[in-house]
Amino acid sequence: MNEPIIQTRDLRKVFRVGEVEVHALRGVNLTVPRGEFLCVAGPSGSGKSTLFHILGGLLAPSAGEVLIAGRDLARLCDAERTALRRRMVGFVFQKFNLLPTLTAADNIAIARHIAGRDQDQDPWFLQVLDLLGIRERLHHKPSKLSGGEQQRVAIARAIVNHPAILLADEPTGNLDSQNSAAVLGVLRDLNERLGQTILLITHDPNVAAYAHRVVRMLDGRLVDAEP
Repeated sequence: MNEPIIQTRDLRKVFRVGEVEVHALRGVNLTVPRGEFLCVAGPSGSGKSTLFHILGGLLAPSAGEVLIAGRDLARLCDAERTALRRRMVGFVFQKFNLLPTLTAADNIAIARHIAGRDQDQDPWFLQVLDLLGIRERLHHKPSKLSGGEQQRVAIARAIVNHPAILLADEPTGNLDSQNSAAVLGVLRDLNERLGQTILLITHDPNVAAYAHRVVRMLDGRLVDAEP
């Protein structure tokens, strides 16, 4: 691990609900070195999902800075932010969000098409498919896959374009304990074998244990960190 891939400085986010201000983030300072597997843990409402969406360029902060590979998101126009997000960030959500009428292979291919990449076989990605254990399942539609297999397809779709950062928001929330362990093991392997930077959000301490480092959020603040 070396230079930071993610940095936030005094990051704040305020939502307005009618006449009420809801302070979701209250001055978050976070540094994530390239190649780290970091977990942001905390209860529902602590601000971790808001942080996730801001780091991914899906939501603008109210104040503060977000730097992705040294680039300040606030200084980019909408088109530049979209291009950076497509090139630098992959997303995995609790819901698999696979298109039910398409095979696993076609669900993955759509991500390459959206990013303007060619559809040629990538030797690196074939290694990823083997690591995920889904290479022989690509011709199946989601209804023929287990929950764990669907989430692994979602992970493959998230990293098919070689993003520098993988953001995972409660990726095991819809899985049983066996499939959860399998998916988390895959994430750890992606990090250890391929050097993928991973930021995982969870409320579950058992999930957090898979990360190199855990930072805890409460009421919009980072309250402590484990080395």
